[in-house]
Amino acid sequence: MTDLPDSRPPRRPGDGWVECRCGHRHWGRYGAAGLLLWRREADGGLPVTDPRRYAVVLQHRAVWSHHGGTWALPGGAVNPDETEVEGALREAAEEAGLPASGVRVRADHRLDHGDWAYTTVVAEAVREVEPQVGDHESIGVAWVPGAALRDRPLLPAFADALPALHELLGRRLVIVVDGANTMGARPDGWWHDRHAATERLRDELATLAAAGLAAGRVGLPGHRWYPDVELVAEGAARGVSDAPAGDGVGGVVVVDAPGSGDDAVVARATAHRGDGDEVVVVTSDRELRRRVEATGARTAGPGLVLP
Repeated sequence: MTDLPDSRPPRRPGDGWVECRCGHRHWGRYGAAGLLLWRREADGGLPVTDPRRYAVVLQHRAVWSHHGGTWALPGGAVNPDETEVEGALREAAEEAGLPASGVRVRADHRLDHGDWAYTTVVAEAVREVEPQVGDHESIGVAWVPGAALRDRPLLPAFADALPALHELLGRRLVIVVDGANTMGARPDGWWHDRHAATERLRDELATLAAAGLAAGRVGLPGHRWYPDVELVAEGAARGVSDAPAGDGVGGVVVVDAPGSGDDAVVARATAHRGDGDEVVVVTSDRELRRRVEATGARTAGPGLVLP
């Protein structure tokens, strides 16, 4: 999306224009990013991706800006020392008063021109957040019902991206990891201390949750997905603490199986599918794969999460 023709001197390292091979000039020397924040509305039995199931935060752009007076996302230039996710969260806090502690990044969509790229970071409000104008770049910010998005004059680039973004809204990815089977997939001496091995796996999964997974690896649209991760531990591997979520990104919840680890994995997959989540269970156990696929979850081998 082409943004922010601000005539003032650059204020941050990322501020500035890029003359793109597409023939247009884009804001953001290192690219740009915006936050598309959604929240669930009353479902009425509708599919989770139905626009009537969610509302999103939009920014009413200042009249002096490019396509001034239209509605789009809070966002702007990404700095060289931050990721697109970090840039989008920062811009949303500055422009729309959206705290990173109140959102959970779910996915992103990337428009890449080669010389320049715009990343739409799609996130869910995980507590009550009320947007408010934070700087001169907005006339207003507001929650807008998903079904009414096109009733407003939209920034043309945002309107063009909307069909692809609709495929990401309202969705959560949950990865449930069969801890025993996943640890057993690599011969690193895990059997000598299963508790310590579970801690190592938890920390690796926390890194994955923050970095996300390429959409193609989990069979979903978009560019990357940032999952909620549950690690099921059994026997001597139990008692490992969670890896807390950071601002905007998920952590790892460690689920201690009271008995069979396989039964606990199936129970977690069933619960998340009941919430309408996209669920991938990580295991190479054939019988467990059969059981979780019967719940509507998908399966993948340990290679999906192991470095």
